[in-house]
Amino acid sequence: MSLTTLPGVCGIGLRAPHYREALALQPELGWVEVHSENFFDGGTPLAMLRRVAECWPLSLHGVGLGLGSAARPDRGHLASLKRLVDETCPASVSEHLSFNHSPRRYVNDLLPIPYTRAALDAVAGHVSETQDALGRPILLENLSSYVEFPGNEMNEGEFLAELARITGCGILLDVNNLYVNRVNLGTDTDAVLAALPLDAIGEIHLAGYSEREGMLVDTHSQAVHDEVWRFYREVIRRIGPRPTLIEWDLDIPPLATLQAEAAKAQAILEGRDGLA
Repeated sequence: MSLTTLPGVCGIGLRAPHYREALALQPELGWVEVHSENFFDGGTPLAMLRRVAECWPLSLHGVGLGLGSAARPDRGHLASLKRLVDETCPASVSEHLSFNHSPRRYVNDLLPIPYTRAALDAVAGHVSETQDALGRPILLENLSSYVEFPGNEMNEGEFLAELARITGCGILLDVNNLYVNRVNLGTDTDAVLAALPLDAIGEIHLAGYSEREGMLVDTHSQAVHDEVWRFYREVIRRIGPRPTLIEWDLDIPPLATLQAEAAKAQAILEGRDGLA
């Protein structure tokens, strides 16, 4: 199966405040993405998601597997994800390249991992286990970070490239996260992009950051900033059009605002944003 069957257009993250409006009006949204864990318990949320999947191509985006953790993926979590995938037949399934659990404790956060050969071997095993359980490849998303591990043996792009080579997984390129890391950590974003295999990039995320005490924080609570739009334009020129998502998870605006943000991304994808 291909990494993704999403259309090469811009979609939106569909969140609870917009479920009823979207289903009632059925606007042209391109495609939609939801957080997988919100539908594990079935019931009314899952019934709603089935209706959504009938209207638009669906992407399932997980926040809980923690494939960068030292411990193996939780079997119960993986089984729940498998049931959801079988129920909804999504066009794409993605997770974060993050640490969130040990054998004794879970952390409700997406924590960064060291980019070392030892970490790569462990993560590759977890990704392969997940893909075998789901019967399909997944996309792994790069993280926003606020500290770096000492002793990294490669940059994030090189790590993801090796992970894709070993496991056959794809890459979800979060352009906002990469920009945040450039500002906060001085990340060489050109080097990260140069390392990524273009055919493995199956999806792009765009979101708005906040500023706190001189740092950029990936809060998904604002419109996409002008600097990130410029960076996104550079990325698309470099790698070509990719399915792109507008994420907005806090202080969620009207649906029309998300559609307007998606229209900006669509203009860039089509090369008609008016800028040379």
